[in-house]
Amino acid sequence: MSDIITERTDGILRVAFNRPEKKNAMTGGMYTRLADIFNEAAEDEAIHVVLWHGVGQAFCAGNDIEDFLEHPPRAGDFPQGRLIAALMRFEKPIVVAVQGAAIGGGTTMLTHCDFVYAGESAKFQVPFINLGLVPEFGSSFSIPARAGYLRAAELFLLGEPFTAQRAVELGLATRMVPDGDLLATATATAQKLAAKPGGALLACKRLIKETSLDQLNEAVTSENQVFMERVSSAEAKEAFSAFLEKRAPNFTKSPTHGAAE
Repeated sequence: MSDIITERTDGILRVAFNRPEKKNAMTGGMYTRLADIFNEAAEDEAIHVVLWHGVGQAFCAGNDIEDFLEHPPRAGDFPQGRLIAALMRFEKPIVVAVQGAAIGGGTTMLTHCDFVYAGESAKFQVPFINLGLVPEFGSSFSIPARAGYLRAAELFLLGEPFTAQRAVELGLATRMVPDGDLLATATATAQKLAAKPGGALLACKRLIKETSLDQLNEAVTSENQVFMERVSSAEAKEAFSAFLEKRAPNFTKSPTHGAAE
């Protein structure tokens, strides 16, 4: 069974993460496959809307750490970057149903979506700081732009989980809905969008987003460079080792600025 499954119905492309045993954590191959799905959907005139969710009890737990360590991002081989580029280019509406955990990229990917429905038990987190890393998917621009600097600093510099209601307050989710109604609510919105005039839909989304596109591009370029540098830092190595060894990390022996080794 594929780690990502798709289904077409009446102008809607349903995309679902399908690694429930891993809380839908993303491998490099999944980033590449998802980028291809969005790029293909962008060119397919029969697809008007993307409906995105996860199978099981989580939306996406971020990177699969073991896969990430086996295939660390490098210049010229950065699967996350391919997905970021695909999402930034995608002009059709994206509707997301977020159940359970949305961690790291599972949260920052949502900043490229147009409707984000969060189940009442959903838990969000951008814990990059805890791994010696930095934000990605352009979130260093998009989250402060939505939530304000102080709220964004709280999310990124502490890296603590937050609730679905808090995600709504921060502008990271459209609405919180009962868990049992989550997928039905997102599906109903996707169906409404699929019935709208397609050309006008694309034009509206393009106009809404174009004023911030240059700033978002600049943020992504900076993030990708720093992210790849941080992956080889002493702090990141300690964080990943601690994660795999199931212990608390000790950053007191790491250089303050985490210089690459």
